[in-house]
Amino acid sequence: MNRRTLLVLFGGLAACGLASPSRAQDERRQFSPQELDQMLAPIALYPDAVLGQVLMAASYPLEIVEAARWLQANPGLKGDVAVNAVKDKSWDVSVKSLVAFPPALMQLNDHLDWTQNLGDAMIGQQQDVADSIQRLRAKAADAGNLQSGQQQTVTTQGTGNDRTIVIEPTNPDVVYVPSYNPSWAYGSWPYPANPPVYYPPAPAYGYGTLLATGLMWGVGLAAAGAMYSNWNWARGAGYVNINSNRAVNIDNRFDRNRYNNSGRWQHDAGHRRGVAYRDGATRQQFGQQRPGAEQRQQFRGQAANRPNVGQGGQRPNIGQGGQRPNVGQGGQRPNVGQGGQRPNVGQGQRQQLQNRGGGGRPSGLSGVNRGQQVNREAARGRAQQSRAGAHRGGGGARGGGGGARAGGGARGGGRR
Repeated sequence: MNRRTLLVLFGGLAACGLASPSRAQDERRQFSPQELDQMLAPIALYPDAVLGQVLMAASYPLEIVEAARWLQANPGLKGDVAVNAVKDKSWDVSVKSLVAFPPALMQLNDHLDWTQNLGDAMIGQQQDVADSIQRLRAKAADAGNLQSGQQQTVTTQGTGNDRTIVIEPTNPDVVYVPSYNPSWAYGSWPYPANPPVYYPPAPAYGYGTLLATGLMWGVGLAAAGAMYSNWNWARGAGYVNINSNRAVNIDNRFDRNRYNNSGRWQHDAGHRRGVAYRDGATRQQFGQQRPGAEQRQQFRGQAANRPNVGQGGQRPNIGQGGQRPNVGQGGQRPNVGQGGQRPNVGQGQRQQLQNRGGGGRPSGLSGVNRGQQVNREAARGRAQQSRAGAHRGGGGARGGGGGARAGGGARGGGRR
């Protein structure tokens, strides 16, 4: 079968759909409306700006963790004071804005699987996310559980299926983040297979006793400076808008050039920090095209728990789990000291090294520092040679004596 025939054959197979597994890997994995309502239920009643910034920040889960650790180390900082303290951090502006709202930030940090789903939905299905929020708000309003008050103002625009519900702080300078049980807030839940979850806040945030019904309000936060976004709720155009003039006051690293042509939020893959995207199409969209991204992410997690490698990238001592033991005993190579220097080796170890393997084969250390021993051996050799010469001289005298005895033979001749 020639090359052209093979090309035609493979082209026909691809056209018949037999190459579909590779294409399937590039398809987007969409959350269903039921799944979106389930995951958004705990936060859909937040004020619009806070809600938008929570969803944007959820697309950067590792930075959420870093910000939460910073917040735990600085528990006395809240609101705009906390935001001012993190202006120079490397996190995305959305993550920095959330240090103003400890309950919201810690909720994301404490439930990272949920957080990553929120972020993935915001990246790939922002319009669907907007529709889900409005569905949930309509259900809460119809159940009589979403009304204006001292903490927030609820505004309804349109009617029926075109109804849009906007939630804003009653006092623009003081922001409240509500907590509520979704099973109460939305009335009868229509998706038994996807029940809403409830993440009650810690009492330390001022919410008081947790209730099964009603909206609970924590301490109002002076966080007007942390607000830099709003929603475009128009049907078919639901997305978050960015106010660059406010964002630059939150983040000293904010790049307003990203929003010169459009105020619509854009996910920044640079703040993803290697966390794998939900599907191959999204990975390709944001340049994360390396195969096996999930496996590499798992490896990073394992690598973070590995024992520290020696300073300067040196290899630590090994010896357990069937790996090469520390050498130096039993005629093996000694441990190498810091900086690659070989420590002093005892005479017994050096002798073992010189005769390593039991076969008498000299090692690289054979003959080193043996000058004195060679001199002693040479001296003994000369002494032995001297004694041997002396012994040979004595034999000559005895031979002479024999000659004298031979002279005695002359005496025998006299008797004849």
